[in-house]
Amino acid sequence: MKSLVICRVQVYFKRDGELIDVIPYSQAPAAGESGGSAGVRGARPLISRDLDDTKMQRSLSLLDLDGKPARLYTESPARGFTPGLPVLETSPTTETIPETVVSREFPRWVQSSDPLYYFSTAHVPQSDGTVEVRAMLTWTLNPQLDNDALFSCEVKHSALSMPMQAEVTLAAPKGPKLLMTPSRAKVGDTVRIAVQGFQNEVFPEPLFTWTRVGGRLLDGSLERDGKELVLERVPAELNGSMYRCTAQNPLGSTDTHTRLIVFENPSIMKHTQNQNNAASRKDVLGLTVTALILTVTVELTD
Repeated sequence: MKSLVICRVQVYFKRDGELIDVIPYSQAPAAGESGGSAGVRGARPLISRDLDDTKMQRSLSLLDLDGKPARLYTESPARGFTPGLPVLETSPTTETIPETVVSREFPRWVQSSDPLYYFSTAHVPQSDGTVEVRAMLTWTLNPQLDNDALFSCEVKHSALSMPMQAEVTLAAPKGPKLLMTPSRAKVGDTVRIAVQGFQNEVFPEPLFTWTRVGGRLLDGSLERDGKELVLERVPAELNGSMYRCTAQNPLGSTDTHTRLIVFENPSIMKHTQNQNNAASRKDVLGLTVTALILTVTVELTD
């Protein structure tokens, strides 16, 4: 006889040490709903056909005891005659008009700044017979609220002697640190400018964009994505050019700049000088041969 024992895994998410009140993912809004309604449950804007409490009281005051619309006499009522009763002349100035009181205090609609957190779990069977439990917390990031917020995930299980916990701090990038190699670039070198880190711990991982201040990159493009910018065989014309690195994640962005200094390359200068010297020797040799030919020609004609 085989028995199957299932040990329940308990997963908790916390924000800045406080337990997060989550909503099961099955209750999350459908993908087809508008994004504006995803953050507020059951909330909708007040439109002209909506009735608040004061409008409802006013509407009820205009009904008689039978629920029918009451007549507001603004003119002399029609004269009626009842046998046995004296006929009374009613003056318009002595009419009784139902009083309607309308409050000017209308309800105010306030959208809560607290985000809604949706929680989902999945059980993934493994090849060794174990089951992997995955938990996910989903919400819409707000840079004003979530920047520098500490989120943690705590797992409890009967097989664990103590709860396991992992945490991460959400943060926008600040002050990227750039490294240029070689540190002393010469004409014809391949220069690499890479991001080595930030002044803070950044999460989520940012995206990087490179641009040249006041011009295009060496390959003619306006910008380049990636953690590293490569400039192949830099010419002397790039000496003094400035490059901008923009790091951005959903919580914010930051820029940093670096200037490229290109020095003369002695090997290239020597090679160029040798080529010039060789060209000069060829010119001299050509003049000498021409002079010999002229000399021979003159001697033969004498």
